[in-house]
Amino acid sequence: MQGWSFERKIQVTQLRILEWYEKWGGKVYISFSGGKDSTVLLDLARRMYPDVPAVFCDTGLEYPEIREFVKSKDNVEWLRPMRYNKSTKSWEPTNFKEVIKTEGYPLISKEVSRHIHDVRKLGNDCFAAKMFTGERGQYDISKYKFLISAPFDISNKCCTIMKKNPFHVYEKESDRKPIIATMASESRQRRTQWLRDGCNSFDGKISSKPISFWTDQDVLRYIKTFNIKYATVYGDIVEDERGRLLTTGENRTGCMFCMYGCHLEKEPNKFQRMKISHPKQYDYCIRSVDDNGLGLGEILDYIGVPYK
Repeated sequence: MQGWSFERKIQVTQLRILEWYEKWGGKVYISFSGGKDSTVLLDLARRMYPDVPAVFCDTGLEYPEIREFVKSKDNVEWLRPMRYNKSTKSWEPTNFKEVIKTEGYPLISKEVSRHIHDVRKLGNDCFAAKMFTGERGQYDISKYKFLISAPFDISNKCCTIMKKNPFHVYEKESDRKPIIATMASESRQRRTQWLRDGCNSFDGKISSKPISFWTDQDVLRYIKTFNIKYATVYGDIVEDERGRLLTTGENRTGCMFCMYGCHLEKEPNKFQRMKISHPKQYDYCIRSVDDNGLGLGEILDYIGVPYK
């Protein structure tokens, strides 16, 4: 499907959106991050259903250009990060600094962070511990075993608290079903999820991912072909010497301070670029916790990722 023609991909995506919209009687929404992928999805959906609402979660971790771009869109509902308080049995607002303080830093990947958190909580005899010895799992993550004894907490809870929880609450209150702009080409986990659920999942974890079989090249081509406005943080869309499309600014946005995958980036990596493009945010995230920052400098030093 990733090898289909551009025109066929658009047609099939529109069919998936149609199926989803009709199934739920129009009680759907677009999960809108302000990034280029969800911008394309929003355009595709609103060409068919102009009144479909978009929902944006303002985590405080977005690039300033992303937030400004979201403000330019009509019919967007803004959510805030929240966590469930078991004592009061209610949802309460939170922020990234509070999350890393109580849960730990998101590091390497969601999978690795989860296993490290589990080993620390359950001990070396748990299933997660075997993932770091090569005894279990499809992929060898033994090279990250040293992080189990790191002098700081690590977990995968950040995304759940900062993004997933607000949308779950919204869906329950509005009775709307999500249309999400994730693509199988983005990660091993998302590819696995697509192979299991397909574009439209009507059972279990209910969600529609109608551009799952697209690639980053398809997204950039759609923006250029239909002259779609997008967040300025991406810069211009240009062709390289091989005819492939690329952005002159950031290629992916997401959360500014997220460290997932940063160890794989070539220099200048996201933090080095941030130092130049967004010095205020850079200073806040690198500065130590004792100095009222997020303390990412110490974490990046520990895993050997340059940021200066």
